[in-house]
Amino acid sequence: MTIKFKGQLENFEEKKKAYMNLVKAENSNVEELSTAFDDMFTALQGDLTDKITAEARNEVHDAQILAARGQNVLTSTERQFFNEVIASGGFADDTILPITTQERVFEDLVTEHPLLEAIGLQDLGAITRYIYSDANKAYAWGNLFGEIKGQVSAAFREEQIGQLKLTAFAVIPKDMLELGPEYVERYVRTVLVESYSVGLEYGLVNGRGPTKSEPTGLLKDVDTDTGAVTDKKSSGTLTFAPSERGEVVAKELGEVVVGLSKDAKGKARKVANKIVMVVNPIDAIKVQIGNTIQTTNGQWVTTLPYNITPIESEEVPEGKALFFVKGAYLAAIAGGYKINKFDETLAIEDARLYTMKQFANGKPKDNKTAVVYDLDIQFAAPTTTTTTTTGV
Repeated sequence: MTIKFKGQLENFEEKKKAYMNLVKAENSNVEELSTAFDDMFTALQGDLTDKITAEARNEVHDAQILAARGQNVLTSTERQFFNEVIASGGFADDTILPITTQERVFEDLVTEHPLLEAIGLQDLGAITRYIYSDANKAYAWGNLFGEIKGQVSAAFREEQIGQLKLTAFAVIPKDMLELGPEYVERYVRTVLVESYSVGLEYGLVNGRGPTKSEPTGLLKDVDTDTGAVTDKKSSGTLTFAPSERGEVVAKELGEVVVGLSKDAKGKARKVANKIVMVVNPIDAIKVQIGNTIQTTNGQWVTTLPYNITPIESEEVPEGKALFFVKGAYLAAIAGGYKINKFDETLAIEDARLYTMKQFANGKPKDNKTAVVYDLDIQFAAPTTTTTTTTGV
C-alpha cells in the first residue's frame, strides 16, 4: 500500500523547507543547522503520531487497508518482526528490517517523490556493488577465433554504492508500541520515506561530491583530470515567452534538446522522451501559466514540446531550470536498513531515538548528463482601455 500522507504533514513540511534553506545558505552555522534539523524531525514525529494514533482508533481503517492491498496488512514475517519489537520495548542494535518492508519503503519513495523515480533510483537490496555496462561498447566484431577480452573489459565496469551512508533519525514514542505491529511498521516506514527523500533529493541534485562525503549532484560538473566538483555554469536563458503558435518555447526548448543529444565526448545519443525538466515550485507555476491551455471539452492541460517531463523540486534554486537525460545518472541505495539505538540521552522520557542507516550514492555518467539554464519569465502587463468624454 502506498503511503498517502502527502499534504497532511504540514508542520513537518514547513520545518523541512526551513532546514533545506539553511543547508543551501552559505552563511549557516552548525548550531543553526542542528536546531533546524531537530525541529524538522520533532515536527515529523508529532505529525505522524497524531495521524497514526487517530487512524488506529478508527475500526474501519483495517478494512480499508485490506481492500487496498488485497492481502493481510503485514506478512507473517513482518508481523512476527514488529511483534518482537513491541515485546522488547523497541529495536535491538543492528536490527535489519524485513526484506518486504524494505521493498515497500523503496516503492513509497519513488511513488511519492517523482524526481527520484525520474532520476532512476535503484534498490540493490543487500548488494553494494554492481556492474555497469556501456551499450555503445557491449558488442564486438572480429575474426571467428580472434581475441575479444580487451573489448569486453572496456564495455563493463564495477560501480561501488557502499561508499556513503544516508542516516535517518526516528523518534518512536512508547505509546506507539501499544497500537500494534501494523502501526509501528507504518510509522517506521513513513519516517524512513520522508527523511530519506529529503536526503536523497538533496544529494542527487545538489550533492558536493565524495570529498564532502556526498553524492555528485545533477547541478554539478566534475573535472575529469582532478576530480574537483563545481557548480554547473548556465547554458543560456529561457523565457517561455508566449507566442501565437508557441514558436518561442519550441525554439528555446529545442536548443536544450539538441544540447543534450550528445554526450561529453560528442557522441550522439537518443534522448526522445527521456528529457526531464526540474524547476523550483515557484518557477513551475510561472512555466504553467504560459503553457496551459483549455481543451475543447473544458479541461486545462499543461504541455511542453518534445515530450519533456516537468517535475518540481525545492532543491533547484529559484530562477534556474535543470534538464537531465533519464538513464544517464547512476543512483542507488543498498545494504539494507540497519537500525541502532542512538547513544545520546533524549530529553523526552516517553520516546526513544534510533538511527536508521542505508548505503546510498549517485553520480552523473558525464558532465552532459544534465544542463542548467537561467529563467527570465516575464508576464505582459494587462492592457486597459480608457474612455474619454467631451463636453458639448
